[in-house]
Amino acid sequence: MKALQYRTIGGSPELVEVPDPEPGPGQVLLKVTAAGVCHSDFVVMSWSEAELPFPLPLTLGHEGVGTVAALGAGVTGVAVGEDVAVYGPWGCGTCPPCAGGRENYCLRTMELGIFPPGLGSPGAIAEYMIVDDVRHLEPLRGLDPVRAVPLTDAGLTPYHAIKRSLPKLVPGSTAVVIGAGGLGHVAIQILRALSPARVIALDTMAGKLELARSVGAHEVLTSDEHAAEKVKDLTGGRGATVVLDFVGAPPTTATAAACVAMEGDLTVVGVGSGSVPVGFGSPPYEVTVTAPYWGSRTELREVLDLARAGALDVHVETFAMDDAPEAYKRLHAGTIDGRAVILPNG
Repeated sequence: MKALQYRTIGGSPELVEVPDPEPGPGQVLLKVTAAGVCHSDFVVMSWSEAELPFPLPLTLGHEGVGTVAALGAGVTGVAVGEDVAVYGPWGCGTCPPCAGGRENYCLRTMELGIFPPGLGSPGAIAEYMIVDDVRHLEPLRGLDPVRAVPLTDAGLTPYHAIKRSLPKLVPGSTAVVIGAGGLGHVAIQILRALSPARVIALDTMAGKLELARSVGAHEVLTSDEHAAEKVKDLTGGRGATVVLDFVGAPPTTATAAACVAMEGDLTVVGVGSGSVPVGFGSPPYEVTVTAPYWGSRTELREVLDLARAGALDVHVETFAMDDAPEAYKRLHAGTIDGRAVILPNG
């Protein structure tokens, strides 16, 4: 089968032929319908040999949906031919967080050598993929696979980040979304669906700001050295109740810290190596600073239910399997608005 792999340290993704996988006991084989492309992959591909915690080659793609093609021995609860989404942050299934469905915070992944698909285990940018356990599958139940596949990360991650702040997003509150790309434009829709907050979107690119406005942002601002001051102006000097940074680079974390209000939430979601210094009076008093990771199995189900209710419309650009390397080039160049989706069997 065809697969897109990261094969050598410092190399670019390569389209290769690899053997078709077969499911072992407890595993499920999917014929992949759609696979998402994410900036997180570039972080993995930037690691040195010493930093890389798993061997190469690696089949990329940690967002996946597909049709069940075969079941390993002992598998129940899913049927051949069923359309499913893959929950990505696999855990041990038995530690306290996993027992509550929060496998994104599994305590034993490093001990047991468990990695998410596309981030250590073979991923979804292939004609077929192996899913380690049926609990990591969620039925699509009528959702369009192409628009559903980004929800497994680009939907789940912002949903998890926003959910913890919902008690603060009361009438009169303000939420700032920094980075209106793949995750950010979904975050805007989640905020509009779940809260009465005024939503302000920041980005450096005009196309992404237009996308932000089209999906519900009340205000859009260029993300530059003046952005925090403009947010303060728009909020009567108070600052934003909740700031969600989907870039996470040093300039954006600085903007986030400069525009969050007292007693607000500052959430760094992006993996751009920025940080927020925390000390007395900086950021403002009683600001909660957090850096969450992905989301729980239960939250994935909730995100898919939001999509079924018509609250989420993920903007996607599709690519044939042969064009998958080009999708990565375009994403790295910042010329994709929304989410890039590969169609391995399309």
